[in-house]
Amino acid sequence: MDGEPAASSGLGLPDYTSGVSFHDQAYLPETEDFQAGLYVAESPQPREAEAVSLGRLSDKSSTSETSLGEERATEEGGLRSGDSSQDLKQSEGSEEEEEDEEGCVVLEEEEGDGEQDEITRASELTLSDTVLSMDTVVARSGETDGEEEEEPLTEQSEGKEQKILLDTACKMVRWLSAKLGPTVASRYVARNLLRLLTSCYVGPTRQQFTVSSGESPPLSAGNIYQKRPILGDIVSGPVLSCLLHIAHLYGEPVLTYQYLPYISYLVAPGSTSGPSRLNSRKEAGLLAAVTLTQKIIVYLSDTTLMDILPRISHEVLLPVLSFLTSLVTGFPSGAQARTVLCMKTISLIALICLRIGQEMVQQHLSEPVATFFQVFSQLHELRHQDLKLDPGGRSEGQLPEVAFSDGQQRLVDPTLLDELQKVFTLEMAYTIYVPFSCLLGDIIQKIIPNHELVGELAGLYLESISPSSRNPASVEPTVPSSGLEWDLQSGSCPQDDGHSGTFGSVLVGNRIQIPDDSQPESPSLLGPIPGVGSGGLDSEEDNALKRELPRSAHGLSGNWLAYWQYEIGVSQQDAHFHFHQIRLQSFPGHSGAVKCVAPLSNEDFFLSGSKDRTVRLWPLYNSGDGTSETAPRLVYAQHRKSVFFVGQLEAPQYVVSCDGAVHIWDPFTGKTLRMMEPWDSRVPLTAVAVMPAPHTSITMASSDSTLRFVDCRKPGLQHEFRLGGGLNPGLVRSLAVSPSGRSVVAGFSSGFMVLLDTRTGLVLRGWPAHEGDILQIKAVEGSVLVSSSSDHSLTVWKELEQKPMHHYKSASDPIHTFDLYGSEVVTGTVANKIGVCSLLEPPSQATTKLSSENFRGTLTSLALLPTKRHLLLGSDNGVIRLLA
Repeated sequence: MDGEPAASSGLGLPDYTSGVSFHDQAYLPETEDFQAGLYVAESPQPREAEAVSLGRLSDKSSTSETSLGEERATEEGGLRSGDSSQDLKQSEGSEEEEEDEEGCVVLEEEEGDGEQDEITRASELTLSDTVLSMDTVVARSGETDGEEEEEPLTEQSEGKEQKILLDTACKMVRWLSAKLGPTVASRYVARNLLRLLTSCYVGPTRQQFTVSSGESPPLSAGNIYQKRPILGDIVSGPVLSCLLHIAHLYGEPVLTYQYLPYISYLVAPGSTSGPSRLNSRKEAGLLAAVTLTQKIIVYLSDTTLMDILPRISHEVLLPVLSFLTSLVTGFPSGAQARTVLCMKTISLIALICLRIGQEMVQQHLSEPVATFFQVFSQLHELRHQDLKLDPGGRSEGQLPEVAFSDGQQRLVDPTLLDELQKVFTLEMAYTIYVPFSCLLGDIIQKIIPNHELVGELAGLYLESISPSSRNPASVEPTVPSSGLEWDLQSGSCPQDDGHSGTFGSVLVGNRIQIPDDSQPESPSLLGPIPGVGSGGLDSEEDNALKRELPRSAHGLSGNWLAYWQYEIGVSQQDAHFHFHQIRLQSFPGHSGAVKCVAPLSNEDFFLSGSKDRTVRLWPLYNSGDGTSETAPRLVYAQHRKSVFFVGQLEAPQYVVSCDGAVHIWDPFTGKTLRMMEPWDSRVPLTAVAVMPAPHTSITMASSDSTLRFVDCRKPGLQHEFRLGGGLNPGLVRSLAVSPSGRSVVAGFSSGFMVLLDTRTGLVLRGWPAHEGDILQIKAVEGSVLVSSSSDHSLTVWKELEQKPMHHYKSASDPIHTFDLYGSEVVTGTVANKIGVCSLLEPPSQATTKLSSENFRGTLTSLALLPTKRHLLLGSDNGVIRLLA
């Protein structure tokens, strides 16, 4: 399988970028759960009665399949792992101009009832609008009561509406994530949420630390484990929540196969190797990548974390540090953005160190830690060399090259020195050196060559803010002040916070001294740190070192995982149907041959009719590893003969099935609403079709070549038309209604076809289409008809044109069942061969023989799920299988 992980030659680890598209978990609260695929925002309860559960699952607020189909065709999107990076980097230059357009996932829902108008209006908005509105919500939440009283009432109500809208959008995304299944949710929902995450950090405003009452400026909030949020963290909270919710639903592979490769793409260096300046979107992407990585690390199991740790080090940490410590790359937001990225990155490294222990840190994280600390030595040496900018003596575009004590020569942009010195201050050295001394212990000397220098800088900082607290044994001899003129004003702390190092401690020699006035709620190094973080985020969750990822019934494993890995790497612009013969689920239960299979419009459920005189309703939510068997949700057993047609009347949400008599029944309760017997017992019904929404009619053909229309809402006949026209074309074998409902085509046992205008009742055309019995007809948008016959042919027609557009001939067996996917036809024969041919291109057909391992028996019926790109195959042994 293309989607299965291949061994990485460099590290001997699974290749998590295999089959991953880059254009393209949330903590599920204890009060929320999915019961049999149903989102419940209450405490988990036992499974509801089938009728009630079905009614809620098949609610009329189903997602618009049309809009999803258009997204697949038009959205800039995924590429296979081999060419994704190249194509994405070509568009990198225009990302900044498109930052308001990218990352917007339009989540639309069609609501049939007037009472759902509020949800409909919320559904038509984009998530990017929701994120932009978060600024308003955050601003209002931080205002004082007095200010709120002075606000006009309209502004207060507007803020509440914005919060309601945000909450509704998040719940809708969670609901869609389970409803659409793993492949569609990853391709369209998760992929756009990942792109939206970057937009949450664009701009200097989003990169400012949040300040609550009684708190000090940045970096003085305590320690690196207290992840002090910036405004972007609050804005991105709902997006991260939805992303992690998808991971909760479908398991750890979402984190390792989709999220981490996307993070690697975000932090990847640009195509140019020379001096460069980040654009605002790349800068925001770095912040988003580090934030998401922190969330992912918490939910990874110990085994998975150790497996992918080398990849995290080489593909995430080192690229981020290359930007952070670069002497030639400037940040659009200047020192503010670099400071925020510095704190987030060092918190991420510290989190990993706490998870894996000292020995693993020395083995896997030596290079990132040393790289970060090395920047202090570089700036120290540049201070000694007193590098100055001389615009006249240097041609434009050329930067000076400086030799450092480690023997390497590096380009240096003199204009960036001020920005770097504002970030890597004495306070930053102290904030970082103290916790890493605690974390690494004695091995700090092996990992960080310049640890003595950073320790001296930390000692200088302690002396500068509280001279009496400095113990001469705590640092090495003082560096001459002439060589270290550090900017102490860029982030200085007030006097009363002089002891606020890591865990409120001070490093004295080789021991850690806890000051007498330390805060009693200082976090503990040995476990989760509840209730410490500042700002508006969930502190308990934000400071946890490890959280279990709950097992879900929809978790990906086995064949489902292999198919999902392949599918997320397929370009969204790829309009072809690819059949790989991957078995996903089985639906046993019928005791006779399956005669017909019909998915419901929302693709959550499908119907099947059989010779055993029953119609069964089956759920289509993914579960298991490909070998699982699913039980029917409802069995309709009111038929007296073999059922040869079943379909859904979309407008009223009724099911229509026929065994010679037409039954109309409610899929929520299984209750028969209406039954129509043949008007003459000697003239049985031979074919049935349902009209598309908004029509509520059913068309039925009898053996006397008469076509009748019945409205399910009222008794009696609507219309009755004779199709024979004085000829004897035989029995009507198949009916097809155009997607607009304006025409009906009937196929006869003689190979004759008749086209009828449903508005006037006139026969538009009748012609001999095939030499044998017509087996099936389907109508497509654009007045196109597709018919198959026992003469082994499949023909594509324009309604009013005499000659066929295309003509396919099967070599061995007639095509007795087929379905449509866009501009392609997926065919099936009694020889268990699946073929795919185009409606537009010259005749050519690729066929696949079903293996006995994946499909047993003889293929009797076929139906395609166009959104999920799966095939439902019914057999003569009564078992239906879902394949991809």
